[in-house]
Amino acid sequence: MLHITSALKKLLLQKSVRTGTFTLASGKESDLYIDCRMTALDPFGANLIGDLGWHAVRSKIHSEHLKIDAIGGMTLGADPISLAVGMTSVIRHPAEALQVFTVRKEPKGHGAGKQIEGNFKSGDNVIVVDDVITTGGSTLKAIDAIEREGGKVAFALVLVDREEGGRQAIEARGIHVISLFTRSTLLDE
Repeated sequence: MLHITSALKKLLLQKSVRTGTFTLASGKESDLYIDCRMTALDPFGANLIGDLGWHAVRSKIHSEHLKIDAIGGMTLGADPISLAVGMTSVIRHPAEALQVFTVRKEPKGHGAGKQIEGNFKSGDNVIVVDDVITTGGSTLKAIDAIEREGGKVAFALVLVDREEGGRQAIEARGIHVISLFTRSTLLDE
């Protein structure tokens, strides 16, 4: 896994990490912007995320004897990560394959009016996903939507934790966070 971690870190630094002055989704200003979509939507990056993410979630599933039905989170950041992990699960361990879903920012205004799309149903035990957490706000919104629809969130998988309180906010809800990278490990701080 070390070579996969190293390769993913290199790709994230090359494609996703920018310095300057940025306003984040949380409204905070920062000298660091991490656009994980650039890496997660790259086929090499998606493959690495799938490998590393599946290894991390499968380890937790087995160590805690969890039954997980699906993986997903708030669109758009979570979508390629969830799909990469779901695809890797079916390739590596078909009997443990995870279904994939996405959470809309708002319920659809037409049709069935659903906020959660894809392979999700009430009663499912799920892993909630986010690409980057700062305050944890969008992850918490996804958790709220999942719980409103009858899902049970077992834990969270995050590609990068900026180490600005998001992990603590999510864990205060009783949901453990697994981050593949933190700001410190990504930037060697």
